[in-house]
Amino acid sequence: MSNNSKQWGAIIVMIALFAMIAFVTNLCSPMAVIVKNQFGASNLESQIGNYGNFIAYLVMGIPSGMLIKKFGYKSTALLALLVGILGIFVQWMSGWESMQGCAFAVYLIGAFIAGFCMCMLNTVVNPMLNILGGGGNKGNQLIQLGGVFNSAAAVAVYILMGALIGDAAKARVTDATPALFIAGGIFIVAFFVILFTHINEPARPKTEKTEKGHDPHSAFSFRHFNLGILAIFLYMGIEVGTPTYILQYLTSAPDAATPGLNMDANIVGQIVAVYWLMMLVGRFVGSSVAAKVSSRAMITVVATASIALTAFGMFAPTDWTVNIPGIDWSNVSMISAEVPVGIFAFILIGLCTSVMWGGIFNMAVEGLGKYTAIASGAFMTMVFGCAVMVALQGWLADVTGSYLSSYWIVLGCGAYILFYALIGSKNVNTDIKVEEEAEQMLDAM
Repeated sequence: MSNNSKQWGAIIVMIALFAMIAFVTNLCSPMAVIVKNQFGASNLESQIGNYGNFIAYLVMGIPSGMLIKKFGYKSTALLALLVGILGIFVQWMSGWESMQGCAFAVYLIGAFIAGFCMCMLNTVVNPMLNILGGGGNKGNQLIQLGGVFNSAAAVAVYILMGALIGDAAKARVTDATPALFIAGGIFIVAFFVILFTHINEPARPKTEKTEKGHDPHSAFSFRHFNLGILAIFLYMGIEVGTPTYILQYLTSAPDAATPGLNMDANIVGQIVAVYWLMMLVGRFVGSSVAAKVSSRAMITVVATASIALTAFGMFAPTDWTVNIPGIDWSNVSMISAEVPVGIFAFILIGLCTSVMWGGIFNMAVEGLGKYTAIASGAFMTMVFGCAVMVALQGWLADVTGSYLSSYWIVLGCGAYILFYALIGSKNVNTDIKVEEEAEQMLDAM
């Protein structure tokens, strides 16, 4: 097998893992509809699955980078898949009749364990794709390509869960059993595929020591990396918060504490899936142009657009409506639903978030060289920003009694990302000596 073929084999495996991450992660938002009904949770409490999933990143981010540094990318991915199988099984257990007395806690534990898996896989996938692409624009292009499949899996989850839930007022954990089984099956298949796939990894660099025996620098010695991990912390609030509260707004009853439009959950699932479809389209376009357009320019444009769309969505009159098309996959037919034009603006934010993850990661780790593995772990730690920002948005919705007002959180996150693209992403620590990992690939690659 040629070196180029071997490299593309590794790229395909990493892209497949990218899709798996989205499938499992995005189960949490539609599961919030079930949590609200079965456990009588508030908007803040209903996102417990997202909290557990993403707080796990805070716990597992740095250890994931250390595992990669010690055991390599493939071994870490295999361990992550075993953890993921356990997490899915525990979430399924929360629907058992025998667990009804503690189902809420069991579900949270399952989401937390699954979060460990997602963090470990993300820590593997992102730097590997960046390194396999040689960093820079090419590295960003591969991450964006992986994002295409990531978004496709997210679309599939919302469509599937919308069909399974149906009537939000009667939703139970057992309704999600087919989706949980699909996720578990994907993990099992992926484990054996990766086990028997040869992946040429970057050589694990030796730590440079000073006379005192310690490297005086780390990833945290770079200003652009520190500001970058804060950018990804806030980015999670945009990516997940936007569709999560579209779902809550459209399915909530008009007489609820936080009123909504009382639409059928199945139809809403198709509508919210359009958000992830926008991300898929955006990432497809992004992967096509990323080799020619810098991450900085790309993020500047989409951050500006996200700010404008969020503001419009918040303040547009709710009696201005538009029909949004979708597909009812239960009978493979086209559907359309009338929603406020502001909701359509929120859905279009998916085009903006589509390239943010890859662009921010690319800018944050650019020039880190031998510090990339640990930096990737620290980067993943900040993904727990989803739990914080989604909770903050839910709290604001509860306090104001308005889902639309909660989007002030999304607006603020977009403003910071624009700052990072324009100013914060510049590497001002070029005097620090690094060894580019991309240049340390094993001879077998």
